[in-house]
Amino acid sequence: MISDIKSPKDLGRLNHAELDALAAEIRGFLIEKVTKTGGHLGPNLGVVELTIAIHRIFESPKDVILFDTGHQSYVHKILTGRSEGFDLLRQRGGLAGYPNRSESIHDVIENSHASTALSWGDGISRGFALSGQNNRSVVVVVGDGALTGGMSWEALNNIATAENQNLVIVVNDNERSYSPTIGGLATYLSTLRATRGYEKFLDWGKEVLSRTPVVGGPIYDTLHGMKKGIKDIVAPQGMFEDLGLKYLGPFDGHDIEVMEKALQKAKEFGGPILVHAITEKGRGYAPAIEDEAEKFHAVGIVDPETGLPVKKSAASWTSIFANELVEVGRERKDIVAITAAMLGPTGLDKFQKEFPDRTIDVGIAEQHAVTSAAGLAFAGMHPVIAVYATFLNRAFDQMLLDVALHKAGVTFVLDRAGVTGDDGPSHNGIWDLALTGIVPTLQVAAPRDGARVKEALREALQVKDAPTLLRFPKGAVVADIPAFERRDGVDVLYRGESADVLLISIGAMAHMAVEAASQAYREGVGVTVIDPRWVKPLPESLITMAQRYKSVVVLEDGIRHGGIASTVSEMFRDAGLQVPIHSIGVPLEFFEHSKRDEVLQDLGITAQNITRSIVEWSSSLKEGMQFQVDENASRTQIR
Repeated sequence: MISDIKSPKDLGRLNHAELDALAAEIRGFLIEKVTKTGGHLGPNLGVVELTIAIHRIFESPKDVILFDTGHQSYVHKILTGRSEGFDLLRQRGGLAGYPNRSESIHDVIENSHASTALSWGDGISRGFALSGQNNRSVVVVVGDGALTGGMSWEALNNIATAENQNLVIVVNDNERSYSPTIGGLATYLSTLRATRGYEKFLDWGKEVLSRTPVVGGPIYDTLHGMKKGIKDIVAPQGMFEDLGLKYLGPFDGHDIEVMEKALQKAKEFGGPILVHAITEKGRGYAPAIEDEAEKFHAVGIVDPETGLPVKKSAASWTSIFANELVEVGRERKDIVAITAAMLGPTGLDKFQKEFPDRTIDVGIAEQHAVTSAAGLAFAGMHPVIAVYATFLNRAFDQMLLDVALHKAGVTFVLDRAGVTGDDGPSHNGIWDLALTGIVPTLQVAAPRDGARVKEALREALQVKDAPTLLRFPKGAVVADIPAFERRDGVDVLYRGESADVLLISIGAMAHMAVEAASQAYREGVGVTVIDPRWVKPLPESLITMAQRYKSVVVLEDGIRHGGIASTVSEMFRDAGLQVPIHSIGVPLEFFEHSKRDEVLQDLGITAQNITRSIVEWSSSLKEGMQFQVDENASRTQIR
């Protein structure tokens, strides 16, 4: 049946028995495809019937359908005629893992950061109302996890005052964001899930009182008119209505017919209205249901029958950090771990298992996490905030003015720094070095390997009067690269036979830098590779070291604009050092989803291309004084 669905209009010819069959086929399709490519499997298994019902009642793209977050849009993609692209899901030439305007006119939001769709929905529906497009509806499918984000409540505060906006908010309530949803909102929604007393009470009242002569009808009408008070007693869903939003539900999100009726009522309401749907993350797939931690929120390539990984996972950067933090936690009782709804992905689940009282999951609320950490630091604790690098963008103001301004002893740990690839432009962590570079008092480390992750973490946790930050990439950790020597905190990784080029390698680019230096040697160019380890502030010793070389090259996996090369250039300029500086990094662009290696290849950031560039730059320089490097001087190896 899937192959016959070319657009949402094709759903109109199916009866409810056929729709149930289609739902079962879609689940099988998702399990077959996503287990081969990797992706967000659990969330999409939970929204099959809900998405079908939405597309049956609303007419996309005339009616705008928004997903928060976009990882629950796979079923939407199937129903809008994109099933053939799933063989290359999240790979070059295939479907993006999130809505993507270049794929379909049915997609609107490309940014997959959570808690934004209600603001989009408010703006679009308000724009329709102002321009007289009153026949168009906006549907926002928002997960209960996304409702933990403050931006969602800022939007709801404004939406509640609107009267003529055709805006339907569908709360996809599966008790989870990535991990189980936490906080007061989660408790509130769990109460609503468990309470159906209001509807049962009115049904009972109508049946009994309708048989009561004379006074039965008036009594029922009175009770029905008191529904707000009754709801507060038997179904405390009044929070949304107190805010000014009409509330419908909760409904079984896996019953297409029930959801169609609810959505039809919501569509006809003619103003902002919230429809509460209860769904099950991972529905229909036993391995996902049995995964208590994440319900197969995101999976790699796994066996579709067992759900087990096809290949054994190598040690990751995340696991190195996670294990070391646990070790430090055993030594120091002031260490507190904080994350924003991502305990497992950031490795903090290991810390939580051993120190549950010192582990805080704030939900999808990075801004709150950072300012709360400043408060913890003031109270004598040392918070460690672990988030994906791309998500720190959301809390820049708090990092700048609540943490850095107050010189709070807070340590940020940024996972997935640099180019990440698969999840597309919104998940690349390429902005962190430029953003953090303008934050006073903040100290930034970029460890090149697992050993340096451990070392830098412990160094950062010793700083009590300023914020610190560590960043490392996604995936398997590289083999350790021991240094020949350490000069004033700077590690020398490779010695050139002649002082032609000083190659400053940032973080995990060290392997590539050393390989390029080795290739350049065969081309007759001497390249010395150094790793400053701490890239903010940069060591002053770089000035002395650079004086011995004809040129300096900076290799980084962040954006060149405002990155480490820019800082090095400014440092040399202030010191009056006249040495050419070349930058190899990421251009100021957004990149479509591809594997990390493919993106780097496209950008020319490979050992071969780096070598070629270094040789060309060296050959273009005029002959000048060259100082020989004494290879035997201070040859103590750092491990």
